Formats: sequence, structure tokens, C-alpha cells
Amino acid sequence: MDKRELIELLEGPVRALGYELVDLDVHVGRNGLLRVYIDRSGEQEGGVTLADCELVSGQLSAFLDVEDPLPGSYMLEISSPGVDRRLRTPEHFARFVGEEVRVELKRPHDGRRKLRGRVLGVENEDVSIDVDGAEWRVDVEDIATARLVPPKST
Repeated sequence: MDKRELIELLEGPVRALGYELVDLDVHVGRNGLLRVYIDRSGEQEGGVTLADCELVSGQLSAFLDVEDPLPGSYMLEISSPGVDRRLRTPEHFARFVGEEVRVELKRPHDGRRKLRGRVLGVENEDVSIDVDGAEWRVDVEDIATARLVPPKST
């Protein structure tokens, strides 16, 4: 099962608990690991607590025991997205319009694979990013990874 299929499988149970599945990391084989990043859904205030992670962990553990989507054994970890949270969907980018992001593209676009700039907006699957005063339009499917740039401490 690839990452996209695993996200689709787990999004429903995570959403049913009142959280958003932000992203996940999966490593199969010896010392397998499934790390699921969650956030509170739109209406809820505050960040993810240890109690939130424990709740989701218990429910997903039981769900994964039944579905058994990964070969072998693995450790399940539930985590908050952190200050450098990943952006994976058009909705993620729309939520953070005006924020600074680091984006790595799957393949070069105009000779560049890495971009850093402010999210200007989202139209359908295209994200607009101001990179050094120039607007870049990138299809979400062409993005390998994207993360918020944490604000600098003063």
C-alpha cells in the first residue's frame, strides 16, 4: 500500500475523532514505523495535546489491527504537525495564505526544484507563491514536499 492509499484509509477514522490527518511517514521492514501527524479540526482552538495523541493512537491502533495495511510489524506514533508543519493539500495552502513556505518540486520547473516564498493563494489545484517578487504557480501534484517556515525568534 503506498502513502496516498494509506492516507485515504486513515483520514476517515482520524476525522471521525475530530482531527485532521495532516500527513504521515511510513517505513516498512525491520524497525518499521508509521508516524501520523494530526491537528485539531478547523473549529477547535489550540494545539494538539498528549491526550489527543493518545486518543488517536488507541483508536488507530485498533483500526490498523483489523485492516492490516502494512507488511510486518511497525511502531505507531501520533504527533502534532509542529511549527514547520507540512502542507499537502490545496486546503492546507489556502489555510496558510500569507505565510512563508519551503517547497521542493518533484521535477525542475524553470530550472528550479526548491522554492521559498509566501503563499499568495490557491485556485483549484494550483498554488501561487511569491518567490523573490515573482509569482510561481505550482500544481499540488508537482510538489514533493512543502513546509511552513517557522517565524524567527527575536
